[in-house]
Amino acid sequence: MTRPGTFVAALAAASLTVAVLAGAPAASAAPPTNAPPPVVTRAALDPALVSGRGADVAFLEQEAESVATNGTVIGPGREAYTIEAEASGRSAVKLLPGQYVEFTLPAAANAITVRYSIPDSPNGGGLEAPLAVKVGPHTTKLTMTSQYGYLYNQYPFTNDPNAGLLHPDWWLAECACVPQYDQPGFEPVKPFRPMKFYDEERLLLHKTYKVGETVRLTAPAGIAWTVIDLIDTELVGKPYVKIKAANVLAFGADPTGRKDAAKAFEKAIAFAQRTGLTVYVPPGTYRVDRHIIVDDVTIEGAGHWYTKITGSEMTLAEPAPDGSVHTGVGFYGKDAADGGSRNVHLSGFAIEGDVRERIDTDQVNGIGGAFHDSSFRSLHIQHTKVGLWFDGPMSNVLVEDSIIVDQIADALNFHLGVTDSTARNNFVRNTGDDGLAMWAESHGGTTPTNVGNVFDHNTVQTPTLANGIAIYGGTDNTVSNNLVADTIREGSGLHAGSRFGAHPFAGTLTFENNTTVRAGTRELNWNIGMGSLWIYALEGSISGIRVSGDHYLDSTYNAIMAVAEWGVKDLYSITDVAFEDVRIDGTGTSVLSARAMGGASFENVDARNVGAVGINNCGAFNWLPTGSEFSVTDLGGNDGGGTTGPWAGSWQLPNTITCDDRPPVVAPSAPSAWVQP
Repeated sequence: MTRPGTFVAALAAASLTVAVLAGAPAASAAPPTNAPPPVVTRAALDPALVSGRGADVAFLEQEAESVATNGTVIGPGREAYTIEAEASGRSAVKLLPGQYVEFTLPAAANAITVRYSIPDSPNGGGLEAPLAVKVGPHTTKLTMTSQYGYLYNQYPFTNDPNAGLLHPDWWLAECACVPQYDQPGFEPVKPFRPMKFYDEERLLLHKTYKVGETVRLTAPAGIAWTVIDLIDTELVGKPYVKIKAANVLAFGADPTGRKDAAKAFEKAIAFAQRTGLTVYVPPGTYRVDRHIIVDDVTIEGAGHWYTKITGSEMTLAEPAPDGSVHTGVGFYGKDAADGGSRNVHLSGFAIEGDVRERIDTDQVNGIGGAFHDSSFRSLHIQHTKVGLWFDGPMSNVLVEDSIIVDQIADALNFHLGVTDSTARNNFVRNTGDDGLAMWAESHGGTTPTNVGNVFDHNTVQTPTLANGIAIYGGTDNTVSNNLVADTIREGSGLHAGSRFGAHPFAGTLTFENNTTVRAGTRELNWNIGMGSLWIYALEGSISGIRVSGDHYLDSTYNAIMAVAEWGVKDLYSITDVAFEDVRIDGTGTSVLSARAMGGASFENVDARNVGAVGINNCGAFNWLPTGSEFSVTDLGGNDGGGTTGPWAGSWQLPNTITCDDRPPVVAPSAPSAWVQP
């Protein structure tokens, strides 16, 4: 009998031959001489402004509004529920049928990613349409879909654009009322609060094209419009091959995606656990319509452009004990109550889900469960509920070099007693909730807190709800060297919140050398502007935050906000917060908006293009004759300002009441290189 480990070699070699022939680089004709020069950006910024921050990715980004087109540039605009607000850089290009945008390759490429939007169907559920992609003389089609976009209404949202209010007993900003009680019969304009307009699609080209070649995207007939936000271009290498391995093909996995491969994966995993081999998944598309439980195993794909593991969302015959009513493709560790899984290492493949609605009890995440001493590398996760949701207690987990896009909720969440774990060099775009989160939920004190975790050198763009990076409680955690762009609704670029039943903050929470751009939103319910960094004492006091080296660029409202909820404003405070060596380039309103008891210190915080008074100090709104309950300590070197003079004017310190929560917004000029005086 041929052993599976031996049979692997022939199958892997055959797979490699086919894959290399399909994607092999080939020289194309000389590039045209009249093509406009490409403008490469990072989060719609000059890359020099964010050097050394954010994820180091293999692709080059170009914004559609900066290239040749006969369409119409939309934006810039930042108001939630608009298509331009959800675009990278807050602008995009709208095409009517037959119109185009044309990009110029800044480097050799054989693969593209297109971020786009097309209309929803009249009754929800989405449409499909082909986008013509012409690279050099060759034209192919890329299938666009709106089936994974378009959420409406109140949390937890609906796919139905014609739905009435999901919660008529909730207060509504639109009418400043509770419709069921204050204004019976109130009906908002439908669709109500549309969001999540964009999706993206990847295309591996038939050959490699040289720098200077053009990529023309032409909108199809049959739909009213197509919006192109950006294109990422990439030179993808050859597939990775593992000869000595438990190849899933040897256990019956179908690489065409027609036959469910779940049992074949489980057989390969069991064999690998017995023999100490790695599970190898060669190029192909594998259908898996449920969870694969992994423990003490390494699974490697040929690279996330080549190995794709997909699955449909499946309705369970009856709800699971955890409340799930669906299952779908995902790799899960054992439950924390059973000790979790250990020594799991997944890399080099894509997970493509089929999640189109938000059901918070559903376990339909790309990666889930509890892990110890495990790693998740070079994955591409799309269309799941959450890319990676970890329910601890668990420790020593690494998530790196991965791309997580188009999620219904978070991209990644360290939840419930996660310790000594790191997420670094990951790229996140278009999440339906926080991009990256550490949630130290206490469950009434029955679970340990999050301790010693790090989010480092990640890029988070365009979360359609909530924050770019959020820390909910925990001890001695660090957020460093990240790039966060274009937060849209009810959140900020960076957030520390005493919320959601989290353990109190303890030790030191460190924000270091992060950059935010076009961050902070208008909080619809409060009707005030947020900060690019938002500190929120809702369920308890907060202290011990250290911020150094951060850059807050083009903040939509404030650069920094420290706030306690109105109902607890005299109970909770924000204290022992220190800012040092921070740069602020452009605020729509203030540098600091303080709406809480407590205080913060500032040293070498330089600001320019500040749109309103530098410090908006409301304290706890008790208007004491001694001044605000929030004190600002000037440790020196706080320079610059804006329309009203120095941001840290001596007349404002230490606790002068300067309360104006809704000053006129002054849109700042675009961020530029910082020249020290």
